[in-house]
Amino acid sequence: MRWTLKPKPQASKVEELKAALKVDDTVATLLLQRDIDTYDAAKKFFRPSFEDLHDPYLMKDMDKAVARIERAITAGENVMVYGDYDVDGTTSVALMSTYLKTRIDSIATYIPDRYDEGYGVSYKGIDFADDNGFSLIIALDCGIKAIDKIVYANEKGIDFIICDHHRPGAEIPDAVAVLDPKREDCEYPFKELCGCGVGFKLITALAANQGQTAEDLTEYLDLVATAVGADIVPIVDENRALAYLGLQVINTNPRPGMKAIINLVKKDILTITDVVFTIAPRINAAGRMKHGNYAVRLLSETDFNLAETYALEIEDYNSDRRETDKRITEEALIQIEDNKEQEGFTTVVYDESWHKGVIGIVASRLIETYYRPTLVFTKSGDKLAASARSVKGFDVYNALEACSEHIEQFGGHKYAAGLTLLPENYDAFKAKFESVVKETIDPKLLMEELKIDLDIELGEIDDKLMRILKQFAPFGPGNMSPTFMSQNLKDTGWGKCVGEDDKHIRLTATQSLNACAEQSRSNKIVCIGFGLGDKIDIIRDKKLFSAAYAIDENHWNGTVSLQLKLKDIKA
Repeated sequence: MRWTLKPKPQASKVEELKAALKVDDTVATLLLQRDIDTYDAAKKFFRPSFEDLHDPYLMKDMDKAVARIERAITAGENVMVYGDYDVDGTTSVALMSTYLKTRIDSIATYIPDRYDEGYGVSYKGIDFADDNGFSLIIALDCGIKAIDKIVYANEKGIDFIICDHHRPGAEIPDAVAVLDPKREDCEYPFKELCGCGVGFKLITALAANQGQTAEDLTEYLDLVATAVGADIVPIVDENRALAYLGLQVINTNPRPGMKAIINLVKKDILTITDVVFTIAPRINAAGRMKHGNYAVRLLSETDFNLAETYALEIEDYNSDRRETDKRITEEALIQIEDNKEQEGFTTVVYDESWHKGVIGIVASRLIETYYRPTLVFTKSGDKLAASARSVKGFDVYNALEACSEHIEQFGGHKYAAGLTLLPENYDAFKAKFESVVKETIDPKLLMEELKIDLDIELGEIDDKLMRILKQFAPFGPGNMSPTFMSQNLKDTGWGKCVGEDDKHIRLTATQSLNACAEQSRSNKIVCIGFGLGDKIDIIRDKKLFSAAYAIDENHWNGTVSLQLKLKDIKA
């Protein structure tokens, strides 16, 4: 890793904020690094509320979407709620369908089959709507590029409302309404909502017609917070409020399906990190291993006993998913070693037998080893399908766009995308992708960057600092958990490797300070470094080292103590 220490704010600004908030240098600096420079901004940051949510009618086409849905409700039309098979899509469908069922009876849901239909709006889904008398489809977390499919639906007399958050192409679909804050002609003040977030804005606008506010829709925010975390959108502005308020619902009064999942993971208070790594993978497992309908069914269920049954089914899918992605990752690593592909600027691997549902996870795991823009391909019908993942700072979506002459279809974000192509174009695409990345990437991006907020002394770490740091949550892109570094550390002599195959490292660090330094507070603290077992020699024999870390709490036998969660160490 290359360590990058963030610039320190101006000393005068630090002093001003310290005085306004009555905090120390460390806290004031962390806030200023997050563009929080006044008392009011800090109050909003530490206490997100419904007042932080923007007026949904600021989003282009919101008035058209509401008018069309109200017309459907009045006429008793059959309405289909359509969404993708991942967490953002299934939570969106659960949110929209359960809300609309409070207003109208004739609501159905549709999740495309990952293997038969692929990503996004499908002709098969439109045909299903036509065959069953649905006159309105509300598509969530997809549809912004479904130009031809919307034309097809229009020819059949089916109206579409699109609620998406992906980057539009040159043309906007000819739907009744297209809600997407990333539209160039949309003046909505926050551009980084997830699909479920856009869906929540739509039901907020619908509820306003009934004299209700966003606060009256609190029960839906467990779904929104889960999607915000799982889709890795920036947790700033409106997303921060949605995540903060949604976590309160998750931890106090979650819907039956969410509660059934939480009971399986056996944790009292969940953070956004817990949502990302425990709840989201289980919801995702349905669409990866079986069908996204199972996730929607679980998240929409009102009977807790039934929800428990559904959650156990999904737990089985998640176990299968873990075994499958572990096996495929091992096979992919062998393939890379055999072909020496890690020597290039990209990693592109393919096996026709690999499970399409886990190739995105495998791509992320390969980046952990080789840290290159990565594509994992498998066979999907008569085409090849791939998941793309990128390294920090490199836009893989733009790179794929530059290779579009070899691609059938693609879509996604800066750091994650999906694509399909014909088998005969694989070699040409692979060569072009390598060439594009080689020509456009800054070579330093091929070494993982560790951004460090502050260089502090161990003696500054205490319970008061920890209490304040907890209030910086929820963490995520745009507001990452603070990373600190300390220098001139040494182990007390009992440091050792722990865990399976000695993969991890555990030690107690002390800090060598100069004679004039403040040493009234303890400068001894336990450190745990997951995956750092191979760096044990750096700390042996009480050699001096530097550490980059997060401050963490260790809960053991009913007691809580501070510890450092090491991210990297250097001699």
